[in-house]
Formats: sequence, structure tokens, C-alpha cells
Amino acid sequence: MSVWPDSSNDPVEIAFFDVDETLITVKSMFRFLEFHYRERGLPPSAYDEAAGALRRRSAAGVSRLVTNREYYRLYADRPRSELFAHGRAWFDAELAGGTLLHPPVVSALRRHRAQGALIVLVSGSFRPCLEPLAELLGADEILCSEPEYVDGRCTGQVDRPVIGVQKGRLARTLMRRRAVSPSRAAAYADHASDLDLLRSVGRPFAVGDDMVLGAHVGGVGGGTLPGVGRTAGVSRPAPWRPTPAR
Repeated sequence: MSVWPDSSNDPVEIAFFDVDETLITVKSMFRFLEFHYRERGLPPSAYDEAAGALRRRSAAGVSRLVTNREYYRLYADRPRSELFAHGRAWFDAELAGGTLLHPPVVSALRRHRAQGALIVLVSGSFRPCLEPLAELLGADEILCSEPEYVDGRCTGQVDRPVIGVQKGRLARTLMRRRAVSPSRAAAYADHASDLDLLRSVGRPFAVGDDMVLGAHVGGVGGGTLPGVGRTAGVSRPAPWRPTPAR
């Protein structure tokens, strides 16, 4: 049974939301990369090669920290303005498809916001993908991977990707800065790598059926929400199919 955030008479002061397959139904980094390559006029094989290499590295046991850094090297020397323009165009196209947002978690976010909570997106993705989502949902802050830009161009380097324990560290830092007790904070996530984020708050919510997160919320009295593709009337979007050039 799902436990909803407004089931408490004591609203939280800050709510953290993982993004990919939590707030949205897709993995933004791969979907954006495919769109970005298309907008640059690269053949589909360029995306297939880049994404395939990352997936093979992950399957071979290379850490998410390493593959996340390798992902951002794919944007080396691209203009910052181009990445942000493509990010907004990508988001608009995904949103127009009608299945981008994950209703149970978006509803939770809106409940928290209506109760006055600070809304924070936490993601290994980057601002070109996340800023349009934050604007749409009224999020107050974004904690995300921050690639380096020099003279208006992306170097492809990122110091600390926001994945794994880094999500929890950033959440704790923000709570200290805002003088918010963890007991007055909530967090939502779908994957075992987000465990430290859920551990950082007093009100954790597991989205979907990840066993690691499920065990944690079950042990501390947290809640659950349906995962992507498991909500009545909600389907996962089909793989990206670029619109033919005209």
C-alpha cells in the first residue's frame, strides 16, 4: 500500500526528489544525448556507439562514478548556450509526448509545495535537462552534476558527479544551511544507489520495488509510491524516435 506525504499532520520543511525514473519516466541523460546528437546532425550510429560504450562499461562492473564522468566527456568543446538550448527543446518535445512526468511522485511534490516545503531536485543529470523541469514544477533548488565551462564551452570535466553518497552529502549540507532537522525532511528515489539520500532524511519514500530502498523504508517507517510503468494508466514512453528532417 502506498503512503502519501499528506498522511502526516506535521508537514515537512524540505523535500528532495530524485529525477530519472522518479519524477520523470525516462533516463534524462541518455534521452538528451540522443536528442543532442540529432540536433547536431550526427547519424544515429553516433549515439548508438556512445551509449553502447557506456552501457557496456557499466555491465562490466565499472562504477557509476566513472561512467558518469565519461558521459560528460561526450560534451567536450560544445558551447554552453547550445547545450541549454537543446535541453529546453528536448524537454519540450518529451513533455509533448504526454508520458514524461510520473504522476504519483509529481502529486507528492505538489502536496509538499502546497504545504510550504522547499522543493529540491537531486540528480546525476545536469542543468540543461533539469532547469526546464524545475521551472515547470516550481522546484526551488537543483543539486546536480555540474560540468565545467571555460570561455562558454564545456570542457567535459565534472569534479563530483551527484550520484550515490554524494546525493546524501549534498542533502545534509543543504539541511544544515537551512537549519532544517532531518526529521522535518522527506526524500523520494527509485534506485539502490539513492539509499544515502533516503538515509539522510526522517521521511524517506521508495518509488517502485527496489529491494534495498524497500528494506530501508520498511525498517524506519517510511513510505512507498508506485514505480514507473506500475501506475494504472501510466505507461513508459517508447524509445526515442527522431523526427525525420524536413
